[in-house]
Amino acid sequence: MSLIEKILDKLNITSSVSLVIISVAIILFFGFLGTRITKKLKLPNVTAYIIVGVLLVPIWTLIPVDITGIIPDKVINGMDFLTDIALAFIAFSASEYFKIKNLREAGASVIVITLFEALLASILIFVVCFFLLGISVTFSLVLAALASATAPASTIMTIRQTRAKGEYVNILLEVVALDDVVSLVLYTIAISVATGVKNGANAFNYELVVLPIIKNLICLIIGFGMGFLLKLLISAKRTTDNRLIIVIALIFAFCGICSLMDQSPLLGCMAMGMVYINLSDDDKLFKQLAYFSPPIMLCFFVRSGMKFNLKAFTDSSLIGLVPLFLVAILYFIIRIVGKYSGAYLGSLVTKKDKKIRNYLGLGLVPQAGVAIGLAYMGARILGGVEGDNLQTIILASSVLYELVGPGLSKLGLYLSKSYTKDLDELVKEEDLKVNLEGKTPVEVLTLKINQIREKYKAENINPEEEAFNEAIDDYYLGIEDESRRDYGNFINRRRR
Repeated sequence: MSLIEKILDKLNITSSVSLVIISVAIILFFGFLGTRITKKLKLPNVTAYIIVGVLLVPIWTLIPVDITGIIPDKVINGMDFLTDIALAFIAFSASEYFKIKNLREAGASVIVITLFEALLASILIFVVCFFLLGISVTFSLVLAALASATAPASTIMTIRQTRAKGEYVNILLEVVALDDVVSLVLYTIAISVATGVKNGANAFNYELVVLPIIKNLICLIIGFGMGFLLKLLISAKRTTDNRLIIVIALIFAFCGICSLMDQSPLLGCMAMGMVYINLSDDDKLFKQLAYFSPPIMLCFFVRSGMKFNLKAFTDSSLIGLVPLFLVAILYFIIRIVGKYSGAYLGSLVTKKDKKIRNYLGLGLVPQAGVAIGLAYMGARILGGVEGDNLQTIILASSVLYELVGPGLSKLGLYLSKSYTKDLDELVKEEDLKVNLEGKTPVEVLTLKINQIREKYKAENINPEEEAFNEAIDDYYLGIEDESRRDYGNFINRRRR
């Protein structure tokens, strides 16, 4: 029995509704408290959410008490739908970067680099797991596919913090955006083959291998169609609050369709967003959605931490020929080697500059959202011990990646000279646009500091918050307009 259930039982409260609401409140509150610590350590919020989830439930399995955790198991299991919704939000948000004109400007070189870094990481993981560690082919395939995914949030956050610019930054952002598309394709293939192998000798038949791929293609086509529908529904006259309602309704509807077909909503949601951004060039909708989604993402990642099998991890449970914790450590190290080597080779083949070739891989280390979501879906299909082990490895490594990832990303940006701390480089004297004749060095320094301060204020505006505030303003202006119309109609009726 969980701590919440014990307290409610003592108070003679049997309401299941209150149990769920209190549980969600605790998840949100403790998730927020966790970010207060990680913010001081300059770590991503995702790290706080996962650790909080581990503390809320799994850590209690190591304590000799008759409490299974703070949050009840039935609440945690009942929130399974959050995985699909969170993945849909992640995928739709990532599609903002898939503008055809940007991809054309980037050329084939970015695609080549992305394929090299994603595929090499997957190949190395599969070779080590299957051939060296003796892990089953089904588990090795799915884990290898997940190794290709990269979390863009940490890298983008580091770029914003350092205000880095230049060719290195542009290529890094494009590779990170395309990376998840490659990982989704690899995952779809891997899970189809793994399902076939798992079902025995007659595995490679239409129903087990070909049908899942066809279903994914159908979801992709539906996603494209919903992108066109979204463009039709969101017109210039549509108020900002209704825009948000429409896009969330379509994302939820698409998640439901994918769930009926037992497929991931990721590829289709990316297709939906890609069609919309290219038809409308309206990035404000993505920013509004990004400002709306944090509570959903918090619940998803905290729940991910709750599902972490800490007991199996600490009890040295065997997977293949080795303990589970050793597989997680090897996965963590080998994926970094694969990402860095693949980015280096891809940059070498496409004849990129030395600073890109040597340091691009450092920005591709973080892994969280997409990999965690896909691990849950993979766990559903693999089932049993294999499914639990897959989630445990991905969650444990994700925490490590989110701890070291931002530091490595910042190191790559610094070594590639994408940002600088040199005051003379940040603001040149000719950029001050004032007559410096007769100015003392201290006065010149003061002018430079003031210009940096003004620039910092301008760049530090949160675009998501700005879009959300605009939506609020539009909403209240709409209410005022309606009130004026109603008041005018009332006066006219009185006069008649």
